[in-house]
Amino acid sequence: MSAEAAVTLYTTTWCPFCQRLTADLDASSTPYERIDVEEHPEAGEWVKSVNDGNRVVPTVKYSDGSHATNPPADDVRAKLAELQG
Repeated sequence: MSAEAAVTLYTTTWCPFCQRLTADLDASSTPYERIDVEEHPEAGEWVKSVNDGNRVVPTVKYSDGSHATNPPADDVRAKLAELQG
Protein backbone atom coordinates (compact mmCIF):
# COMPACT_ATOMS: atom_id res chain seq x y z
CA MET A 1 0.00 0.00 0.00
CA SER A 2 1.39 3.38 -0.91
CA ALA A 3 1.96 5.87 1.89
CA GLU A 4 -0.38 8.50 0.43
CA ALA A 5 -3.37 6.27 -0.39
CA ALA A 6 -6.36 7.62 1.53
CA VAL A 7 -8.60 4.79 0.31
CA THR A 8 -7.53 1.20 -0.22
CA LEU A 9 -9.97 -1.34 -1.67
CA TYR A 10 -9.44 -5.01 -0.89
CA THR A 11 -11.06 -6.96 -3.72
CA THR A 12 -11.01 -10.01 -5.97
CA THR A 13 -11.36 -10.15 -9.74
CA TRP A 14 -14.50 -12.30 -9.65
CA CYS A 15 -16.50 -10.33 -7.04
CA PRO A 16 -19.49 -8.50 -8.59
CA PHE A 17 -19.75 -6.14 -5.60
CA CYS A 18 -16.08 -5.21 -6.05
CA GLN A 19 -16.63 -4.60 -9.75
CA ARG A 20 -19.62 -2.36 -9.05
CA LEU A 21 -17.77 -0.34 -6.41
CA THR A 22 -14.67 0.20 -8.54
CA ALA A 23 -16.79 1.13 -11.59
CA ASP A 24 -18.72 3.69 -9.53
CA LEU A 25 -15.52 5.16 -8.08
CA ASP A 26 -13.84 5.22 -11.50
CA ALA A 27 -16.85 6.99 -13.02
CA SER A 28 -16.41 9.84 -10.54
CA SER A 29 -12.59 9.83 -10.77
CA THR A 30 -12.33 8.96 -7.08
CA PRO A 31 -8.73 8.00 -6.25
CA TYR A 32 -8.05 4.68 -4.55
CA GLU A 33 -5.54 1.88 -4.37
CA ARG A 34 -6.80 -1.62 -5.19
CA ILE A 35 -5.34 -4.79 -3.67
CA ASP A 36 -6.43 -8.24 -4.85
CA VAL A 37 -6.60 -10.46 -1.76
CA GLU A 38 -6.01 -13.57 -3.88
CA GLU A 39 -2.69 -12.18 -5.13
CA HIS A 40 -1.68 -10.83 -1.71
CA PRO A 41 -2.43 -13.36 1.05
CA GLU A 42 -1.34 -10.94 3.79
CA ALA A 43 -4.05 -8.54 2.60
CA GLY A 44 -6.58 -11.36 2.81
CA GLU A 45 -5.52 -11.97 6.40
CA TRP A 46 -6.10 -8.31 7.25
CA VAL A 47 -9.56 -8.47 5.64
CA LYS A 48 -10.39 -11.53 7.75
CA SER A 49 -9.13 -9.78 10.88
CA VAL A 50 -11.66 -6.94 10.50
CA ASN A 51 -14.57 -9.13 9.33
CA ASP A 52 -14.91 -11.65 12.18
CA GLY A 53 -12.64 -14.18 10.47
CA ASN A 54 -14.37 -13.96 7.08
CA ARG A 55 -12.69 -12.84 3.89
CA VAL A 56 -15.41 -10.42 2.78
CA VAL A 57 -14.80 -8.22 -0.25
CA PRO A 58 -14.92 -5.43 -0.98
CA THR A 59 -13.48 -4.21 2.27
CA VAL A 60 -12.26 -0.63 2.29
CA LYS A 61 -9.48 0.71 4.52
CA TYR A 62 -9.10 4.43 5.05
CA SER A 63 -5.92 6.31 5.93
CA ASP A 64 -7.27 7.11 9.41
CA GLY A 65 -7.34 3.37 10.17
CA SER A 66 -11.10 2.96 9.89
CA HIS A 67 -12.65 0.45 7.52
CA ALA A 68 -15.95 -0.48 5.90
CA THR A 69 -17.28 -3.70 4.41
CA ASN A 70 -19.12 -3.50 1.08
CA PRO A 71 -19.84 0.24 1.35
CA PRO A 72 -21.70 2.17 -1.34
CA ALA A 73 -19.49 4.41 -3.48
CA ASP A 74 -21.20 7.50 -2.03
CA ASP A 75 -20.00 6.51 1.45
CA VAL A 76 -16.44 6.05 0.18
CA ARG A 77 -16.49 9.46 -1.51
CA ALA A 78 -17.91 11.09 1.64
CA LYS A 79 -15.23 9.53 3.82
CA LEU A 80 -12.52 10.58 1.36
CA ALA A 81 -13.81 14.17 1.45
CA GLU A 82 -13.71 14.04 5.27
CA LEU A 83 -10.13 12.75 5.22
CA GLN A 84 -9.02 15.43 2.80
CA GLY A 85 -10.56 18.11 5.01
